[in-house]
Amino acid sequence: MQGIWPEIWTTLRTEFSDVPDASEATRMVLRLLMAALLGGLLGYERERSGKSAGLRTHILVALGACLFVLAPLQAGMKINDLSRVMQGVIAGIGFLGAGAIIKFSDERRIRGLTTSAGIWLTAAIGITAGMGRETTAVFATLLALFVLHVLHRVEKRMDQRLHQHALIQTDSNRTDLPMRRSTADDDV
Repeated sequence: MQGIWPEIWTTLRTEFSDVPDASEATRMVLRLLMAALLGGLLGYERERSGKSAGLRTHILVALGACLFVLAPLQAGMKINDLSRVMQGVIAGIGFLGAGAIIKFSDERRIRGLTTSAGIWLTAAIGITAGMGRETTAVFATLLALFVLHVLHRVEKRMDQRLHQHALIQTDSNRTDLPMRRSTADDDV
């Protein structure tokens, strides 16, 4: 019975020896944490906006994409050979993103395109972090947050103005309604 414990310990040490030194372990942890953090930032924004794919989904997508790149790199795969791995991740995320898209046939509109694109981008950010390109991953996340937050407001304002313009056009075509004139107050 005494001989079994040293054998188990040796087996465990061998199985967990894929990280050769503290430097490699730190690099691995940093890349995984970076992917989780950046995915979490995007997920938090989507969660705050009340979207179906929120915090947990985006963190998991970023972590998974990071791991799909990190594990082959640790196994000795060359950066040039990672293109096949990345193609698989991109295709798989495409299926996940497709699940976020809903088409309302009676209203002739589609919902979930931004969420789907966000999931796809989150995977790309996870891949980027997994490859050790943290600066690129951070900048892409900041740019995505700008698009999701700031441009959403711009888009909303444009939609309101287009809707007002359409109402004015509709009202001007009717003879039974007085024509509405725009005033300086309409430009809010």
